[in-house]
Amino acid sequence: MPTVVMASSKGGAGKTTAAITLASELSRQGEEKDVKVALIDADPNKHGAKWAKKPGCPGNLNVYESDEETIIDDIEKAEDENAFVIVDLEGTASIAVANAVSRADLVIIPCQGSQDDADEAVKTIKLLRQQSKAFRRKIAYSVLFTRTSAAIVPRTLKFIVSQFKDAGVDVFNVSLIEKDAYKAVRSYGGIVNNLDPKEVSGIEVTASNAKAYAEEVKRKLKEIMSGDSDG
Repeated sequence: MPTVVMASSKGGAGKTTAAITLASELSRQGEEKDVKVALIDADPNKHGAKWAKKPGCPGNLNVYESDEETIIDDIEKAEDENAFVIVDLEGTASIAVANAVSRADLVIIPCQGSQDDADEAVKTIKLLRQQSKAFRRKIAYSVLFTRTSAAIVPRTLKFIVSQFKDAGVDVFNVSLIEKDAYKAVRSYGGIVNNLDPKEVSGIEVTASNAKAYAEEVKRKLKEIMSGDSDG
């Protein structure tokens, strides 16, 4: 089963939101057919696990709390029991990060639209390339921009995207937009689609964004599995 790993050399890039959004949207899509999805929380802060313990977590989402000693075993167990595995890692270079990315079918590198975040994303890319050499296997990766504006694309972001593409780095067409609904999910629990529109604004736009993000992940995985990916 495909394993998707969220990796960043720093905290605050939107890594856990990207992991929770993907896990919850894939769970929502697979709920009727009881398609199992795993979220492995290997971040010491355990924000993903805390979210899953709140009301409204999808019934077909299985959450595993992990660390650098158990990460490989947890990934293998999750792969045996679920159709999709999403791994949320800590925001530093560590043994857990190195081990997890070595098992990934796709590594997603969350990045905000600033040069500092872009520089940190480059550090993560260098780590992935080192791991590819160490394990003698191609590790596919793609940069996902987070907390972007739904209305405009700033010049700085356009410049950073062009830098990555000119360097041959795969970049998501979709970005995770800055919306209160994503924050509300972290506070109240559950998924975007089930939030109360009387309490939270922008649910429909955010739900559409989450779906587009998950669909692009699935397309990338399909290309990787078929051997058509250049990432």
